[in-house]
Amino acid sequence: MEPNLQLCRYFLPGSGARLAAVRAGQVYDLTAGSQASLKTLNTWMQFVARAGLAQAIELLRTTVAAAQPAALWADLLVAPDASRAHLLAPLDEQEVWAAGVTYRRSREAREEEAHNIGVYDKVYAAERPEIFMKATPQRVVGPHAPVRIRGDSFWNVPEPELTVLFAPDMQVVGYTVGNDMSSRDIEGANPLYLPQAKIYTGSCALGPAITLLPDLDLQPGATIGLRIERAGAAVFTGETSTREMKRTVAELGGYLGRYNAFPAGVFLMTGTGLVPPDDFTLQAGDDVQITISGIGMLRNQVLDG
Repeated sequence: MEPNLQLCRYFLPGSGARLAAVRAGQVYDLTAGSQASLKTLNTWMQFVARAGLAQAIELLRTTVAAAQPAALWADLLVAPDASRAHLLAPLDEQEVWAAGVTYRRSREAREEEAHNIGVYDKVYAAERPEIFMKATPQRVVGPHAPVRIRGDSFWNVPEPELTVLFAPDMQVVGYTVGNDMSSRDIEGANPLYLPQAKIYTGSCALGPAITLLPDLDLQPGATIGLRIERAGAAVFTGETSTREMKRTVAELGGYLGRYNAFPAGVFLMTGTGLVPPDDFTLQAGDDVQITISGIGMLRNQVLDG
């Protein structure tokens, strides 16, 4: 069976950000090649819009088949440092949006934090899903870069989420791992505070790469795991499955694309089914590890403020 093809972005000292393909542990620098459509994620997404997804993926496959590896994937799994190659968040000009209350556990947790006012029960059962803007590119961090907790919040948690990359025509391009950092006490005080609870610098992490599976929906069987370590010891572990999602990826994408345009494509975080207990909050220095089967692990340390 042919290994999954992934796209990533990485930093190369002296050259800057690179778009790369990943296959079988080898990294292929697409930016270094002659194809203008493969210089950045945005230029490739423009090619998707012009030529269609099937042809765009075929271009990736033929380019990789004719290229020599530029790096080993394992060598890029390090903390950001200008003196060495390292992974970046797998986006350049794409916005990140998010869906909420797509799992029963999320509905229960958000009802509890909002003192059971009923709004989350209603949206869970409603035809129209909750969808909101999560981050612009400059607010997103990549693997091994620090995510942030707000200094004006006392209850901060990570939210592990299957994250979908949609083409400009809202066709699924692939999947990555997302961390929707949230300040539960701020949103719990009033649901209208959601933008402050969820949208701030370092509140969103994506990575490690985009698994290109446009013809295979991960949703029926992807396992999502969360592990949080503090001083080297696990303080929370949990696991769920996208089988627990109330809504489909296609349904969420359909609502996101209504009366909206995403010329560079768009990422959509599809909601969380893993919520740490109410007596848990992140602390500076915590190590957050989110794993989704078929995609990989997104790992970030927590920074205060």
